[in-house]
Amino acid sequence: MMTPSASHSRFTITNQTATAFIGLYCMAVVMGFGRFLFTATLPDIMSQLSLSTPIAGWLASVNYIGYFFGALIAIFVPHRLTWQMLMLWVSISIVTTLLLSVPQLSLNMWYGIRLLAGVASGVAMILSSSLVIQRFTDERRSMLSSIHYAGIGAGISASAILSWVLLAWGFHFDLIWRIAAIISLPVVALLFAIRPSKPTIVDKSNLSDNNKNSHKVKNNSVYQIYIEFKRAIYDAVIGHTTAIALLSASYLLAGFGYITSATFLPVMAVQRLTEHNATGQNHSGLLIWLIVGIFAMLSNPIWGALAKRIGEIKTLMGLTLLQSLGMLLPLWLDGASGLYGNAVILGLTFAGIVSMTLVIIKNINPIYSNLLMGLATLAYSVGQFVGPLVTVALAGQSNNFNAGLQVAGIGLFFSLILLFCFYRQTKITH
Repeated sequence: MMTPSASHSRFTITNQTATAFIGLYCMAVVMGFGRFLFTATLPDIMSQLSLSTPIAGWLASVNYIGYFFGALIAIFVPHRLTWQMLMLWVSISIVTTLLLSVPQLSLNMWYGIRLLAGVASGVAMILSSSLVIQRFTDERRSMLSSIHYAGIGAGISASAILSWVLLAWGFHFDLIWRIAAIISLPVVALLFAIRPSKPTIVDKSNLSDNNKNSHKVKNNSVYQIYIEFKRAIYDAVIGHTTAIALLSASYLLAGFGYITSATFLPVMAVQRLTEHNATGQNHSGLLIWLIVGIFAMLSNPIWGALAKRIGEIKTLMGLTLLQSLGMLLPLWLDGASGLYGNAVILGLTFAGIVSMTLVIIKNINPIYSNLLMGLATLAYSVGQFVGPLVTVALAGQSNNFNAGLQVAGIGLFFSLILLFCFYRQTKITH
């Protein structure tokens, strides 16, 4: 048992900027590697394992449905257990990354691992944001939060660079995933250094006496949790039902719209650029994915500054319109230019859409901000799950992604219409 003196001597980090960069690292591990390293290595995975496009689409969608369940789990995590659950799911995320380096895994194992990785990324993304951002002062929250969320772009960039270097040296996806897991390990120690200094201790011995402590047992029963969750949802949405429904539906379509490029962009690059550069096709795909990561890192500070001038909802509408046009660029421009344009716009917009939507829905009813953010994330993950399946169905035997990009652009346009209705609704209620 740790003595009081030992507990005071433990290694802790309290500096806000350092905490923000630990959050960046955590996001890079659970999102950049846990979710998007699959995109960077997908052309090599398909080649080495002889996977068809439909199977690749299902592997992507299984991960996104795992993200759905991860967001659902995060909603029910008590505030006092945030750090413990974060440590657990970050560790699981690293293990799933390592497992994909094991040779000769069955397809069912791939499905299971990708599903678990999605759950881990969903839980860890929400809980890491909750743990890290609450440590920032009001004056520094906006700037330091942008550092934290830049971890998504940093992880995408790292996944592209790591894949690029190892593939150029003649290695394959198995070693890429193994090294990614090793790179991820230090985040566990860093998260341990920002654990809450005074965790709440619950005495479970008192829960055995039903007569004396029936209210405690009731509060911890599954049925009571369900009843309280229903009551919380009712309290959260009452008076805001239309606005929340419009914003959630728009966010679902945003998840559906961006995921075609976020899953298949390197594959599209390999297909389109093979005839132009047969020796550098994988490099071209990874360069495009690196561009996505770089612009994703830059996006939050840019759009955060714009939102301060014109407001989050107008900024979100502009981002959605821009992303809709970006999905259509490969259809309008032949060769590499359309794909590079799509990569730039995807990087600039997708992280901004996420952060702006979560800020807006949180502010609808701040008392229930975590619940509303969780519900919005559920809607987003549904869109992500459906998107790859629609794309591969439209691709058919020819593996042509043009129809998928077109449908994605149309989905984002309808997302914009719903945002405009949301904007009108909020103006009326205020």
